[in-house]
Amino acid sequence: MNNAGVGLLGPLETLSLTDVDRVLAVNVRAVFLASQAAAALMPEGGRIITLGSCMAQRVPGPGGALYAMSKAALAGLTKALARELGERGITANLVLPGPIDTDMNPADGPYASGQAAMTALGRFGTAGEVASMVAYLAGATYVTGAEFAVDGGHAA
Repeated sequence: MNNAGVGLLGPLETLSLTDVDRVLAVNVRAVFLASQAAAALMPEGGRIITLGSCMAQRVPGPGGALYAMSKAALAGLTKALARELGERGITANLVLPGPIDTDMNPADGPYASGQAAMTALGRFGTAGEVASMVAYLAGATYVTGAEFAVDGGHAA
């Protein structure tokens, strides 16, 4: 389970090389390295599940270039892992949460109303709703290389 990330939003011209390196190191490089290490030890029929972001599919406004790029890279990695590890029965899938009520992005935070308004359901999701998808994928043996939006219709 790849579940780490750092969000950095801001105008393109304000992002430094240090910002780019940090976001890519956490959101892309770490996922690649963790998947590589896990695959080396994983038995036949294992699962690699990565949490991405709804911003990999839809960027609702300016300031998201770096974050969206880092999360979109996970789609390519997931598809490549599915092809590379499939002969061992190992699946690789990507979950794309939308606005989820967490400590990092609370449903009562300063940006919450705008985020909720961008979803078809008009609300934040819960960690349990994301966990339900992860639990499904942990048991799914014929689903691989796929992306699953758990975003309340953010990408609809």
